[in-house]
Amino acid sequence: MKDLVEFIGKSLADNPDQVRVEATDKGHETVYTLYVAPDDMGRLIGKGGRIAKAIRTVVKASATKSGVQVHVEIDEAK
Repeated sequence: MKDLVEFIGKSLADNPDQVRVEATDKGHETVYTLYVAPDDMGRLIGKGGRIAKAIRTVVKASATKSGVQVHVEIDEAK
């Protein structure tokens, strides 16, 4: 799942070398935090959050098929 989130992030970002993903287990759910360059935040969130919502939908669909629960967050790399 982490590879999928990273692939989507790198595909959409102008600075794919700055994209990284961290996975954190929180109870029954895994949270994937997608870190991107500050310049890429708008590109990955999209107008009105449409791109971010689409990313979450694709990842959740894949996770459901695998039988796990996930959540995707997008944050600025430091």
